[in-house]
Amino acid sequence: MALFITDDCNSCNACEIECPNNAIYNPGDPWILGSEERPALNDEHTYIAYDKCTECFGFYDEPQCVPVCPTDAIIMDPDRVETKEQLAAKKENLDKVGR
Repeated sequence: MALFITDDCNSCNACEIECPNNAIYNPGDPWILGSEERPALNDEHTYIAYDKCTECFGFYDEPQCVPVCPTDAIIMDPDRVETKEQLAAKKENLDKVGR
């Protein structure tokens, strides 16, 4: 399951530094997968590019962004439930195409 940043976010960017997949972006900034630029997913606050979020699988035992968020705005995305196998496959793809 990818993580999601709610409207409670104050765009402090504490989470961005923690992400091993470079999946967290500033509001309005396009996100990058490999060499392909994609449109911003949120113009109001920091957001997570769900196609790059592996919940830190393969790097850490737990997502690193959640505990550093001062507003508790990072939650599990109920619309993007993924198994450990799917997260591993996503990480493998990121390893191939680049973060």
